[in-house]
Amino acid sequence: MPITQAREVTAAKRLDNVRYAIRDLACVADEVTQQGYKVLPLNVGDPLNFDFQTPPHIIEAAYKAMRDGKNGYAPSPGVPEALEAIRGEAARKGIKRVRDVFVTSGVSETVDLCISALVNPGEDILTPSPDYPLYSAVLCKLGIALNTYDLNEDDAWQPELADIERKVTPHTRGIVLINPNNPTGSLCTRQMLEQIAELARRHNLVVFSDEIYDKLILDSENEKDTPHIAFASVAPDVPCITFGGMSKNYLVPGWRIGWGIVSGDVAAVKPYTEGIHRLLRARLCANHPEQYAIKPALEGPQDHLVEVRRKLRSRRDLTQKWCESTPRVSCVAPRGAFYAFPRIDIPETDEVFVKELIRQKHVMVVHGSGFGQKPGTQHFRIVFLPDEKTLTSAYAGIAEFIRERYGEA
Repeated sequence: MPITQAREVTAAKRLDNVRYAIRDLACVADEVTQQGYKVLPLNVGDPLNFDFQTPPHIIEAAYKAMRDGKNGYAPSPGVPEALEAIRGEAARKGIKRVRDVFVTSGVSETVDLCISALVNPGEDILTPSPDYPLYSAVLCKLGIALNTYDLNEDDAWQPELADIERKVTPHTRGIVLINPNNPTGSLCTRQMLEQIAELARRHNLVVFSDEIYDKLILDSENEKDTPHIAFASVAPDVPCITFGGMSKNYLVPGWRIGWGIVSGDVAAVKPYTEGIHRLLRARLCANHPEQYAIKPALEGPQDHLVEVRRKLRSRRDLTQKWCESTPRVSCVAPRGAFYAFPRIDIPETDEVFVKELIRQKHVMVVHGSGFGQKPGTQHFRIVFLPDEKTLTSAYAGIAEFIRERYGEA
């Protein structure tokens, strides 16, 4: 008989710090669901879980591509008509000196590819705190030490330039901007973008500008009054990858269609872009038929965005009013996307807070420590996608939980 050896197969050590707080709470929710309760998920930013629908002409474009046999491999960078449409979108955003565009399996893959193609062992990139946890997960996967810079809650969650300056080292290769920001809903001012551009020039940094929520600006009914400002439009000379995609603006998160727009001085970005394309070829291609929806999405009717912004603005206002009227809660008003990041004055950790909230009131939000926050502060992220009636009920439950567990402030 052959000798068999039962030995535990351990995961790589570099994964020890990989966390994804948004979905890691699912085990607590499952525990509550198994007890017969329904949990209201205010943790995942998926509009299709609520009263939002994908524009029909976008669905038809992907369906037509499937019927027309576009079901094999696509070119690794993306299909030509999609790339052309993305270049047109870059022009509308005011991005000049576009050197390359490519299509990915969601912005998650754009992030992974672009960081992987840039950072060597012993180097780092600056990421905001709080931030979307994908960035830290990718860096941990690559064995790259985290180097976070603070967003200033007292300044509408703008990046803290002094902290960025302190964190830049000779080994720092790039800086991440998430604008509008997830989880805070903040929006960078033009002045801030110009200051970061100057910092990037001085330190020879690549800027990763995550603009996946760029059409979901909530300050005004008319987006022309308060348009989103693309970083690359402010600094056409700075090496920049602008991240975009269809998931949020066009309500197809499950299609996993994202893209990168490379801009900057041609000689500076050429070798880096070639590295990105080596990785693009190695993973073959992004979803093929869905790429034929990119052009109709970007160039076709945008009517759905008016209604989406109207709903989100109303739900943002309801959320902000609740935060301002609830003891122990305060919040910087979100200006974009569909997240709020309230601060809570409690004597225990925000992770305990969110887990007990699920167990006792069956409402699921995400602890602020899952995104990063300054020591001594506690926050939680709300996804305000549900209708007003649902949100009102959820907020009543959270307020009751706070009162019962911590008392009045």
